[in-house]
Amino acid sequence: MLVFSPTPQHVDVSRTPSYGSQDNRSCDTESTPLLGNSDSGNSGVFVKEMTVDIKGNINNYFRNNYKQLFHHFKIAILLILTVVFCGIITANEETDEKFWTTSIDNTTPIVSSFHDANGALKLTLDGPVNPKGDKSVNKTRSFITVEVLQDNSTNVLETKMWEVNSAIILDEASEQVEHKFSNVSGRASVSLRFTTNSSENFAVRWKLHVTHDSEIIIAAIILVFVYILIIFELVHRTIAAIIGSLAAVAALSYFGKRPPLEVIIAWIDMETLMLLFGMMILVAIFSETGFFNFFALKAYKMAKGQIWSLVTLLCLFSAVVSAFLDNVTTILLLTPVTIRLCEVLNLDPKNILIAEVLFSNIGGTATAVGDPPNVIIVSNKEMSEKGIDFAEFTLHMAVGIVFVAFAGYAALRIYYRNMKSLQNKDPPEISELKHEIELWKKAAARVSVVSREESIMKALFLQKSAQRENTLVRRLYRIKRSEIKDFQQNVEDLERKYYITDPWLLIKSSIVLAVAILFFFLQSFLDGIHLNIGKNMYKLLLLIVLADIEDMENTLHKVEWATLIFFAALFVLMEALKELQLIDWIGDQVSAAIKSVDEEQRLTAAVMVILWVSAFASSFIDNIPYTTAMIPVLIHLEEDPDLNLDLLPLTFALAFGACLGGNGTLIGASANVVCAGIAEQHGYGFTFTEFFKVGFPMMIVTNIVAMAYLAICHLAFQWH
Repeated sequence: MLVFSPTPQHVDVSRTPSYGSQDNRSCDTESTPLLGNSDSGNSGVFVKEMTVDIKGNINNYFRNNYKQLFHHFKIAILLILTVVFCGIITANEETDEKFWTTSIDNTTPIVSSFHDANGALKLTLDGPVNPKGDKSVNKTRSFITVEVLQDNSTNVLETKMWEVNSAIILDEASEQVEHKFSNVSGRASVSLRFTTNSSENFAVRWKLHVTHDSEIIIAAIILVFVYILIIFELVHRTIAAIIGSLAAVAALSYFGKRPPLEVIIAWIDMETLMLLFGMMILVAIFSETGFFNFFALKAYKMAKGQIWSLVTLLCLFSAVVSAFLDNVTTILLLTPVTIRLCEVLNLDPKNILIAEVLFSNIGGTATAVGDPPNVIIVSNKEMSEKGIDFAEFTLHMAVGIVFVAFAGYAALRIYYRNMKSLQNKDPPEISELKHEIELWKKAAARVSVVSREESIMKALFLQKSAQRENTLVRRLYRIKRSEIKDFQQNVEDLERKYYITDPWLLIKSSIVLAVAILFFFLQSFLDGIHLNIGKNMYKLLLLIVLADIEDMENTLHKVEWATLIFFAALFVLMEALKELQLIDWIGDQVSAAIKSVDEEQRLTAAVMVILWVSAFASSFIDNIPYTTAMIPVLIHLEEDPDLNLDLLPLTFALAFGACLGGNGTLIGASANVVCAGIAEQHGYGFTFTEFFKVGFPMMIVTNIVAMAYLAICHLAFQWH
């Protein structure tokens, strides 16, 4: 049979093989004849077969190479987009936040500066103002009144009033307040008139923000674009976050709001990054002591070698510790232990790690210090003034989380009812060989070939990978599953293999970790002490490095740099989307939906809407900026006399939705990303889809239970 390449080539007739000798040419009339045979009928059949072969080979070529073609197409598209984003940023100048200063007196001055208000108009005041002002002016209190006038005429479009704390010159104690004027949208130009009932003159600083609907649409498109890159694994999630943050900054630049570099750097929560970096260093040092192997052995003994007993123990430990310690820190400490346990028991670490991080987020919801949204809510000044403190918040949340945890565990048992999903399909020795091959390949990929020595090192890594692959092939031919040893025999084998290798380093590292945890609690409970967690963690780790660490490169190699860069890019992305008013728009829609309900059902509607909107929003955007944006919405709803809503059930609905919603997707919560990064470093990384299949149903189930808890305790029995 002739084989043709997919591209047309000249056929050498003299080299075409025949299907028999010259004496036997006519013995088989169906045999494919030589090219050039005088038999025109057979020649036509041959040409037809040749055409079919060519088409088939062309189809096979494209079928086998479509991935490579798609890869080149993807790179080209991303390159074009990156160049466009950079071009937009470069073509626009940086814009600083410009405040205008106005002296306020009782002579009703009109600000002569007009502003294009063809969009949503938001005023920011910076000065001796209090956001609690209302229209019931008391003669003993001073107020600022801001009126928005159309075209510098007497036509007042909207009025807002703030209470004046004191007639003082602007200083560092000044408070900044914001207000969005809802009746001004679509106006060509407006002017502001500041008045006061105070007899003293004082100054305020102010600025106007105009947000067009197109900004919100573009922000939503950018967010969807980033999720497409992550969900379909078109690029690594870190690259997706970087491209998304670049696109968001380009969008701001396009609308004339390009932030300066120092502002972009300020968007990055350096304290969070330093905390993650410090805990990663601690985990790297702990791994040198043999602690994780030893702890894995103890957990194996406690579970008696039973898989579900082990999973239950790990989930319970993760939830309880996350209630009192930040869930990111809990996952940083627990993930290496879990991976070691799974290697011992020949389990697939992916599903067990996902279960752990889900219960870490559930447990972190129980207290005011377990999850960042809870910390934001309790530490908010206005929330504290309205009676929401640490004790009351934790009491109501912890009771509800008990029911949520039981329901979540039941859902987990149902989802993992087939035990094979938790076990490796291969025997232990085959699974270990496959994992070792992957690690050798990753080690080779991480070597940057600059010098001759590095080139040799990379070749050696690849050679080692090839050797282990040959060993794997030989074993697959003769492998026979050995009988499972009894539990006691397994324990004895593990005790000889896993033990504390450096007790002195373990003691010193444990002391440092205990001091770090103490700082967490001091930061949470003592108002008079201001501890910067990130910097103090860094100083403590520096002491460990100076005392014990000689091979610093080996320790830094264990830091999840890709995860840290992902968080930095994610912070920039979310703050840019906030500047584009996407998160504020979500809050406005929630407020509008609640106001559209009948008065008798508004509290029920408010709790349900806030819970589910928070859950779905926190699954797809970072819950930290979302919670920050929603707190003023809740306070506005509570202060609105037309709604008559209690703040406590609204606050609990926000906390449940924002925290439990983080389980919905891989980037819904910080702990999810950290766990995925550590697992990937150990060769057991899980994808967005793998997490979504477990996490999103868990998010739905847990929020249904939280909804029932709120409906019974806070809507039916009015516990608050």
